[in-house]
Amino acid sequence: MHPIDDTIAAVASAPGGGLRGIVRVSGPRTVAVIAKRFQASSGLELAGVRAAQRVEGSFSIGGSLRDVPCDVYLWPTERSYTRQPTAELHTIGSPFVLEAIVQTLCADGARLAQPGEFTMRAFLAGRLDLTQAEAVLGVIDATSQHDLDVALSQLAGGLAAPLHELRERLLNMLAHLEAGLDFVEEDIEFIGHDELIHGIDEAATAIDSVQQQLQSRTEVDAVACVVLVGSPNVGKSSLLNALVGAAAAIVSEVSGTTRDYVARRIALGDCDVVLIDTAGVEHAGGRAGIPTAAQAITRGKREQATLLLLCLDATRPLNDWEAGELRCDPGTPRLIVSTKTDAGSHAHFNGDVIRTSSLSGQGIPELRQAIYECVADDSRNAVASTALRCHESLRLARTSLDQARLAASDSLGEELVAAELRVVLEELGNVVGAVYTDDILDRIFSRFCIGK
Repeated sequence: MHPIDDTIAAVASAPGGGLRGIVRVSGPRTVAVIAKRFQASSGLELAGVRAAQRVEGSFSIGGSLRDVPCDVYLWPTERSYTRQPTAELHTIGSPFVLEAIVQTLCADGARLAQPGEFTMRAFLAGRLDLTQAEAVLGVIDATSQHDLDVALSQLAGGLAAPLHELRERLLNMLAHLEAGLDFVEEDIEFIGHDELIHGIDEAATAIDSVQQQLQSRTEVDAVACVVLVGSPNVGKSSLLNALVGAAAAIVSEVSGTTRDYVARRIALGDCDVVLIDTAGVEHAGGRAGIPTAAQAITRGKREQATLLLLCLDATRPLNDWEAGELRCDPGTPRLIVSTKTDAGSHAHFNGDVIRTSSLSGQGIPELRQAIYECVADDSRNAVASTALRCHESLRLARTSLDQARLAASDSLGEELVAAELRVVLEELGNVVGAVYTDDILDRIFSRFCIGK
């Protein structure tokens, strides 16, 4: 584990250039380190700031970067993300300028933050539990609206809250049991037999619910979802069949044959992928009934996609919808696929295009490889990693609850019930981070990028 009593700094904005870049600083000497080079426009001294405040000014690096415009967002007390004095320097989004600022801060007393170190300090300070820390990574890595929604729910405590509540109930139950053991000769009943059984059953139900929740997330997140989108009759169904290697979807020259979606699971190298053929996007005006429902399904599947395949018909020019799609950022990783290239040669796009023919097989191996490269290194969101990390702890906790109920039902002794409940509490503590080791923290936070 890294020390938490020094001051760390790192670029916190996304790699590459931009209108604005952010450098994050946290630690006991945050104010002192920044104040050496920062000059407030109002003449305000940062050392005199007592509450969270935005301060306009400039940051002097030296040479040609003597006065770089910079706004400091300062949290001078423990009311910050890390519960340490923290600041963000918002300035020009030039990678060179941002790195120069970090180097200057490090020369003045800070050090470069390690991956995930800001979030780890927030965890160690009690701002987050482990499931919420993993959710931070989930928000960063989200590649679809579904991923983002799940990660935000977990970050808000959707997973941790019931586990914390369960631990609290079990702690109270254990306290009553141990009090009874301390006063066993006094004939004082701190918790009744029926109340004990009922409490154990409630705890088992709660763990079952969390296990089911995590299992469903693992099943969704473990398999990449590749969605084929495009106008009607561009060859999506034929392309799906070519990728699957079988007639999975109905192929017809009649426009709009696909009214529902067709999903097929295939193996690409060491990855499993679900291919989904959706109804062609109608762009000539809405129609009621089945076509409208098909469009709603298409939109829903698109939002769940890990990867989009935008299919364009090589035998004709682009329509308005296709041209608009190429201009916009879909918010999800995307491959541009030109279909029917054995019968046409329209150039649609200046960027990378995978030219395919479902009839001749041209480009199909290249498309399979491109899909694999897009999804193979996709770690999905933190929720999947949370599920994998917590699975064994929840299983052991559930087994110990079964043993505790058996001991209570058969009157084998409250000391045996108490021993099993201690195991349950320890395993639940592993899940939320009330109990942890350096190895666990290293595995979790090493997946973060620097600056988070």
